[in-house]
Amino acid sequence: MTLKRIIAVAATAALALGLAACSGDTGGGGGGDAATGSVGISMPTRSLERWINDGEGLKALLEDAGYTADLQYADDKADTQISQIQNQIASGVDILVIAAIDGELLAPVLEEAKAQEITVIAYDRLINGTENVDYYATFDNYQVGQLQGQFIEEQLGLADGAGPFNLEPFAGSPDDNNAKFFFSGAWDVLLPYVEKGQLVVPSGKSPASNDDWASIGILGWKSDSAQAELDNRLASFYSGGEKIDVVLSPNDSLAQGIAASLRSAGYVAGTDWPILTGQDGDKASVVNILAGEQSMTVWKDTRELGKVVFGFIEAIQAGEEPEINDTETYDNGVKVVPSFLITPEVVVKDDVQSKLIDSGFLKASDVGL
Repeated sequence: MTLKRIIAVAATAALALGLAACSGDTGGGGGGDAATGSVGISMPTRSLERWINDGEGLKALLEDAGYTADLQYADDKADTQISQIQNQIASGVDILVIAAIDGELLAPVLEEAKAQEITVIAYDRLINGTENVDYYATFDNYQVGQLQGQFIEEQLGLADGAGPFNLEPFAGSPDDNNAKFFFSGAWDVLLPYVEKGQLVVPSGKSPASNDDWASIGILGWKSDSAQAELDNRLASFYSGGEKIDVVLSPNDSLAQGIAASLRSAGYVAGTDWPILTGQDGDKASVVNILAGEQSMTVWKDTRELGKVVFGFIEAIQAGEEPEINDTETYDNGVKVVPSFLITPEVVVKDDVQSKLIDSGFLKASDVGL
């Protein structure tokens, strides 16, 4: 039995004991009233800015509409998340909204949720290996990567035959289902240029296909891990004065660690700083964009994601089907999960004021404006 399976089975056993100790009032979706209800929100961590924004934003929407909302953060620990979901099931929630830490581990606990007639919404990260996930709300994650790859393609003039350029690619956390979509979107643009020799990867960290993306994944999306990885690549493969021209980073937390590594290695914005991609519109990365130390971010307005999930919940509680715009893409290994995909967009330095500040996503003071 794998460690993952041991964790999941043990957690489910604990849940069964917990439910047995609870009153029968927790069954049947929990006892929220007909107009609103009770919602459990399970977010992965407070260590990344975006999850704080996501969780608190959705909680505020729900509470303003009269729902009871229990928001929990699991400190990037799968067993903690399972335990928190257990408690939410036992408390009698009507709906669970889950941004999974590890989408492979939740099948057993979601069997218990389904037994209690609780609707399960996967939030931005697909939950795999179970039929007991009802809906999925996310951004078009493949398009996120496409936008990053196309940005690099355009900035370097690759379609016009320019090159060679030194590329160092990074991928997201191997336990996050979204990471493969981010990488695939970008790599479908960039791999042909690697194969033609217009992009060269001195470190050799160049997946032969999209299926190999996890070989360059950074577990937990940790900034310090990305920094250490680039430190190692620079020391091992750029010691003769070679320079990196472009770094594919799938999100802002990795980009921040990559930027720290580049600074330590003596790269200077405006002179030899490489193209550096990102995603999320984190405050720290927007500061770096304004300073010329990150080239772009793919902005996913998480307020819109919260509105989509809120719309799901309103429809479910009214006995209606939520609005869905994708019934083909997200196969979790057991079923294709009905999904709603939101379109992301690129933000560069000249867009910060108009897209991020004027929209209220960030305050000018957050980024030194």
